[in-house]
Amino acid sequence: MHAEVEVIHPGLFSTIQDFGRRGFQKYGVPLSGVMDRIALKTANLILQNQADAAVMEITQMGPKLKFSAATKIAISGAYLSPKLNDREIENNEVVKINKDDVLSFGKPELGMRAYLAILDGFKTEKVLGSRSWYEDITQHSKLEKGIKLLYEASEEEKYETHAALKFDNTYLNSEEIEVFPGPEYEKLHETLKSHLRQSKFSIDKNNNRMAIQLSEILENVLDPIITGPVLPGTVQLTPGGKLIVLMRDCQTTGGYPRVLQLSEKGINMMAQKRAGDKIRFLFKF
Repeated sequence: MHAEVEVIHPGLFSTIQDFGRRGFQKYGVPLSGVMDRIALKTANLILQNQADAAVMEITQMGPKLKFSAATKIAISGAYLSPKLNDREIENNEVVKINKDDVLSFGKPELGMRAYLAILDGFKTEKVLGSRSWYEDITQHSKLEKGIKLLYEASEEEKYETHAALKFDNTYLNSEEIEVFPGPEYEKLHETLKSHLRQSKFSIDKNNNRMAIQLSEILENVLDPIITGPVLPGTVQLTPGGKLIVLMRDCQTTGGYPRVLQLSEKGINMMAQKRAGDKIRFLFKF
């Protein structure tokens, strides 16, 4: 039976995401998908969903949601002080939902992005093989007041299990971000290479699903490159000396030198950083 989640308050920036839409980057369509795949997989595993079932990605300040029928949910990733009917609930466990229950969020305590999974996933429209929201591709680009999201109501246990899941949340506040040298890394002078390996960098206030800027200004003597392919995790060095870490909604090509490339783990970790947080690059050669 189809049921609905009604958005009473949208929060800061929440979207529906899955693993993203692959195979369309040659047409200029971003990959999209969840910023933190570790949290997505964890939340879906707790509910015994398919690994790529669509979830709600919640950024820093969560929404207020009302459920029209019984189901089960799980929240993973950042801890944003979730409450069900004004009673505190925990991350990384099954939470039973009854008709007319209201889910809300409070003070961000740890991390940047939380992931709300629902039994069998959110049933938003698939576009180009994915339910991930992206402006001008899907009907919605973020939660808005009054939106109703479809899900399958269920009052039954999927099947009995005695398994337990221990979630290692240390990655949420770790400063070490795994990287590999990018295509233009070897063109950097040795002083700048050393700086990238040894220094800490600050997350700038200019950050979103497309890219995260770092605050520090570096000495850049490189010329712009001929426009070349980029992908999530590519770290570009701008003519002004800023480092820009491309994320899941990034463009498909760029003309700034690609000095580093984050690992998949590095992208997941970067997705949980807030403005002002410090990071350092952990080189994997």
